[in-house]
Amino acid sequence: MCRHLAYLGAPTTLHDLLYAPPYSLERQSYAPREQRYGTVNADGFGVGWYDPGREAPLRYRRALPIWADTSFADAARVIRSGCVVAAIRDATPGFGSDESCAQPFRGDPGRGDPWLFSHNGAVDDDETLAERLSPPAPPGVLDARTPVDSAPLFAHAVRLWRKGGELGRALADVAREARSHSGGRYNLLASDGDRLAATAVGDTLYTLVGPGGVCIASEPFDDDPAWTRVPEGSLVTADRDGVAVTAV
Repeated sequence: MCRHLAYLGAPTTLHDLLYAPPYSLERQSYAPREQRYGTVNADGFGVGWYDPGREAPLRYRRALPIWADTSFADAARVIRSGCVVAAIRDATPGFGSDESCAQPFRGDPGRGDPWLFSHNGAVDDDETLAERLSPPAPPGVLDARTPVDSAPLFAHAVRLWRKGGELGRALADVAREARSHSGGRYNLLASDGDRLAATAVGDTLYTLVGPGGVCIASEPFDDDPAWTRVPEGSLVTADRDGVAVTAV
């Protein structure tokens, strides 16, 4: 369920990241090649990006499929960033498809929270997970209260990050803690504007390192042989010096 992508590197347009590749995130919304759960990702999309002149990331989300928003496709040709997180959504059964459920989630812009977060997966026992991970909700983080199974995961991540937890290790802690309360698929993805982190827990994940930067994605957006499959049960971290893969 869902597909997501993150990029860190030389500034590029959102169009080049999300629309231009032959198997782009836009194409994955209606014809994913490696999606094992669900068939299409038409229940909304979102993109978050960082601008050097702003402390917190910017974000655009809609409840409609990415292929149906032609206005954003035009705007994406001129929006440039060196750090991007994007997701397309196949809604978990039992949850709504309103815009607030589209990811990436973000922290409180008013206090300068730098984080973007996306969850590709589903929680088997969402009530138990919400009970164990949600309270208290991080102050000012509206996305942590969204009525969707990803929200408790984001709430817990923000609590750890605000306590000084490192981006990747905190994400791995969330995945481990979640699995101790409920089965499910916990492919999590996050950025703070300078680094990326992702977990491969229940679904596919790949990395691509090139001269311009690094991508982490649910599936390759082209046939470049440099794409590398991330082993199940792994944490990927990336910065401008390279990529590291460790156990969750």
